[in-house]
Parts: sequence; structure tokens; C-alpha cells
Amino acid sequence: MLTRRIIACLDVDGGRVVKGTKFVNLRDAGDPAELARVHAEGGADEIVFLDITATHEKRGTLVEAVRRTARELFVPLTVGGGIGSLADAAAVYEAGCDKVSINSAAVKNPALITEIGERFGSQAVVVAIDAKRMEEAEPVDGEHWRVFVGGGRVPTDRYVLAWAREAESRGAGEILLTSMDRDGTGIGFDCELTAAVAQAVSIPVIASGGAGNVQHFVDVFQGGKADAALAASIFHFGIHDIRELKQRLAEAGIPMRFPC
Repeated sequence: MLTRRIIACLDVDGGRVVKGTKFVNLRDAGDPAELARVHAEGGADEIVFLDITATHEKRGTLVEAVRRTARELFVPLTVGGGIGSLADAAAVYEAGCDKVSINSAAVKNPALITEIGERFGSQAVVVAIDAKRMEEAEPVDGEHWRVFVGGGRVPTDRYVLAWAREAESRGAGEILLTSMDRDGTGIGFDCELTAAVAQAVSIPVIASGGAGNVQHFVDVFQGGKADAALAASIFHFGIHDIRELKQRLAEAGIPMRFPC
């Protein structure tokens, strides 16, 4: 049975890690390189570095911050935010990352998924989807979740399941799925959303948004059918030790990878 992954996320704004609730009310959490090292040593299987204001500010990713972070790591590093071209992706790869995460640029130009995949391999292309439940009178193609871009600021006319399928068809190796409704709330992952996407595609789905305790991880791996679960606040502010979390997940029957 494939092991499930625990991923620590660094939301970076101006070179510092921040964390908010539902993409607003940000508070400082520390230096990205230092936190990445702490999380990796603490048992995280991967680190995700997201430059959360790059797209909104119409600038590239903070490459030097990525380089400093990569130097501290012995686990895979995914970088996203401000990656709008093949050249942008190449720059962060050269800075030391293992995968790139694209969101707004992929929605604007879906061919970018294929371009990056053909250059660096589909396993290195993560398509991030920021999803928000929209209470329309009638669901569109059986679903209520709309895709947002621009760091969660801009709604699109795309719906999540259809976009996830298209991303896979264009060569995405993983989906990083964030529930905007749950982000930073600590009330639990959106298992309904996660399961719907996991059943719609055959590539791994990373669940994000809402982690607050161990049971939430159990729920998203079991009911949500996630391949990996990502969290930020509960790791940055010391609420949960990652090794202890993985031990408790293993005791619940969820296969985990433990560091040597």
C-alpha cells in the first residue's frame, strides 16, 4: 500500500512566512529557510514554498529566498507563486526546487502545464487549485466549487472537477487542492471536495485548508481519499509535532513514511 505524505506549507510574503484565515488577516510565522529545516527535521515528507503575493503584485518568485530554503533541505521542495512561463519555472528549478506549482498562469494558459512537463517531467508539475464553494441555484455539471486565481482574489468561470481533469490531461503530475472556505480555520479539511477531485482524476491529490487536529488528517486520508495532506499553521505555531502526528496516523491504519 502506498504511504501517505505529510507536507508542511510555507506561505511567503515579502520573504517571510505568514499565515492567515481564508487568505486574509496574515500574521508572521518566521523565516522560510529556518522553518523549512525545522519541519523537515521534524518529519515532514515534503515542503511547499508558496510566494502568495507574487501573482497579485505581478512579479516573479523570490528566487533568492527559494535558494536559501533549498540549501536547508533533504526532502523534496515544491515552489509556487509568480511562475508564469517556462523561464520562470527554470529559474526556480535552478535555485534548487524539485517541483513547481502553477495556479493562475495555468488557468490563463493551460498549455504551460504541458510545456513545463515536457521540459522537466510531469512528476515535477503540480497544478494548484484554489476552490471555493459557490451556492448557485443549480450546480454546474454536478458541482458547486469554483476555481479562484490571483491568490484567491479573483473568481473564474472554471469549475474545479472539470479543471482538475483538464490539468491531468495536459500533463500535471499532482493536484494541490486548497479549500478557501476552510483555509486557516482549523475546523478540518473539506473531505467532500477532496474526495470529489480524487475520484475525478488518477494523479495524486494533495488536500489543503482546515487542518486543526489529528482526526482531521485521518478523515481526509480515509473519507477524503487524499494522497497527501498539507498544513501550515498547526506546524508553524507548534500545535502538532509531525512525527507524533504520523505515529498516530499509522496507529489509525494509514500507511506513513518515517525518517530513518
